[in-house]
Amino acid sequence: KISKEAKQTVQECATEFISFVTCEAADKCHRENRKTVNGDDIWWALSTLGLDNYADAVGRHLHKYREAERERAESNKSSNDSGNEREHNNRSDQQNHPRNCIRVVKKGSSSSAR
Repeated sequence: KISKEAKQTVQECATEFISFVTCEAADKCHRENRKTVNGDDIWWALSTLGLDNYADAVGRHLHKYREAERERAESNKSSNDSGNEREHNNRSDQQNHPRNCIRVVKKGSSSSAR
């Protein structure tokens, strides 16, 4: 069994870690006059901060994600050629099955990364 205090401490550490990496990525975007932090910025921040194991994992995930998105786009493009009926069915499916979202919720009080 894990104590409530231990769970809260781990959550605060995870929040601090995410803030630390995100702040580094956001600083890069600010220097480049961009407003949106993307996956490449997170990968860069992890590498810059010396968190190479995490950077490697994120890099692999980004590569796989982009491959899947490319395949999905190609599949959608070829299915669009088969007519409007299929497009209507896809819209109905999307409305009936909304995507799940992940929310990061800050629990307790923790200091900011910087």
